[in-house]
Amino acid sequence: MNTSTDAPPEPQDAETDVVAPSEKQVERSEMQILRDLAPYLKPFAARILFALGLVVAGKLANLAVPLTLKRLIDALDVDASTPLLVLPVGLLLAYGCARVTTTLTTELRQIVFARVMARVSRRMTLQVFRHLHALSLRFHLARRTGGVARDVERGGGAVADLLDWMIYTIVPTLFEVALVTGVLVWMYDWGFALITLLTLAVYIAFTFMVTEWRSRYYRAALEANTRANERAVDSLLNYETVKYFGNEEHEARRYDDSLRHYEDAQVMSRKSLGVLNLGQATIVTMGVTAIMWRAAAGVVAGRMTLGDLVLVNAVLLQLSIPLNLLGMMYREVKQAFVNLERLFGLLDETMDVRDHAQAVELRAEKPSIRFEGVRFGYDPRREILHGIDFVVPSGGTVAVVGHSGSGKSTLARLLYRFYDVGAGRIAIEDTAGAIRDIRDYTQASLRGAIAIVPQDTVLFNDTIYYNIRYGRPEATREEVEQAAKAAHIHELIMRLPDGYDSEVGERGLKLSGGEKQRVAIARALLKNPAILIFDEATSALDSKSEQAIQSELDRIAQGRSTVVIAHRLSTVMNADEILVMDQGRVVERGRHAELLARDGAYAQMWALQQQEGLQEENLA
Repeated sequence: MNTSTDAPPEPQDAETDVVAPSEKQVERSEMQILRDLAPYLKPFAARILFALGLVVAGKLANLAVPLTLKRLIDALDVDASTPLLVLPVGLLLAYGCARVTTTLTTELRQIVFARVMARVSRRMTLQVFRHLHALSLRFHLARRTGGVARDVERGGGAVADLLDWMIYTIVPTLFEVALVTGVLVWMYDWGFALITLLTLAVYIAFTFMVTEWRSRYYRAALEANTRANERAVDSLLNYETVKYFGNEEHEARRYDDSLRHYEDAQVMSRKSLGVLNLGQATIVTMGVTAIMWRAAAGVVAGRMTLGDLVLVNAVLLQLSIPLNLLGMMYREVKQAFVNLERLFGLLDETMDVRDHAQAVELRAEKPSIRFEGVRFGYDPRREILHGIDFVVPSGGTVAVVGHSGSGKSTLARLLYRFYDVGAGRIAIEDTAGAIRDIRDYTQASLRGAIAIVPQDTVLFNDTIYYNIRYGRPEATREEVEQAAKAAHIHELIMRLPDGYDSEVGERGLKLSGGEKQRVAIARALLKNPAILIFDEATSALDSKSEQAIQSELDRIAQGRSTVVIAHRLSTVMNADEILVMDQGRVVERGRHAELLARDGAYAQMWALQQQEGLQEENLA
């Protein structure tokens, strides 16, 4: 007799409620999840119905096997004095055909339905992936590393699991139970059906009760597994920090602590599985024994034939095979509902930044940019920017300087519309001369007109060529190399063993900070934007490298509306206007010479940096 199996949960099968990216997800009932799933299945209604028809045909063929076997045995059950003169060829062929048909319909159902499961999973996963990219930066800063990816992966797989287990295993099993009960009543009497139904009722009640009881251990194993994976991933991502402080053994102890909880939960899960299997086997054996007793008594009394005895035994054993998997099916279906709830929960995440119905495409060559009374805070309770006003003239350059935490980089995020301003507006003038709030432009066209060289450059784990070409994926190799030359990185790339095909590693860790920054500059240049943002673009370069590339940046900025966010004041001397920010406010503005003459905050910063530069030269 087959028994339920309970494989240990794999790393990706962690309990979802411990990796939630948001606590605001809407709880769904199982019926709501099915209603949400229905639109994805609707295009495949014909295939689903055809597959269900194959399932029904398979169950009928499966029932025909013991019925044919009964007639075959009765035909062969003759007295020794009356030899069998003719072999019941028709019954033998019917028996073989029934068995072949059972297998054939099962495999055909798999073939017909394979495309449905794969396509629905693909469409749902793709929709969630697009939705995640459409969500604001606020969501992605709050989520936990790897948690969203696991939700998407498990949710996509849960579609196939739910359909396979529920529609093509549980529902057909219930159909088969009804079919077998009907046959027993029709061919014999209600006594057989009563024993069968009573056995099934006790079996199902016991299975559900024990499965619910043992689910706490299964869930504990999943949660412990998740914690272990989170600690392992976090430790490996911070490999260098672990090495810096010599904390390898500390990390191993933390990881082993999670593994110990996982081990204990796994042991309890498997012990409880033994209780489930033993109880199921006992209930089925008692039911089969009771029916066989009644059938044997019928044979002895002459009311039933030997074929009837074989039929009753065969249909019950045949029915017990899917029932032995009932506990696993129930758990898998429940888990599939949980995973789908997590997947639909991601789709429930609201987009803080979205295009309105009348949004237009931004077309601009040398647009002017206006910040008008801009107020903003990442948390509504703490305002970061307090009424920022300035204008980047058409094709001009405005520099923003100030101490760390003064709100400089927040200006770039708002211009990119990663967030919407709390008050005031940011406006851009298009080629037609219309000045519109950036919320009146589509996000795609707005961001398509801007390129940024960020302070912290993170590269894809791919080649240098791929990372530069990411600025404009349709660019030719010649254009990529021209951008690299403009960023003064082409010669370095050519000295590498694999040239442009050199892998940069996870987050670009195979490159130095300066090399990553140059790749980012080349990527931005390749995009050929109307608006350029340099957010500490030379922060990772030494003084010599900075001087070599600064003139190139000045040349690149010509003809483009440029915002330069900088700490080193030597990089902003030629700006049309320099804004000095402090605690979210513009405290000074003007050109380099004007600000020095005022002897204010900018002049103090300049004097301090000049002094630091002299000290560096003396040390050198």
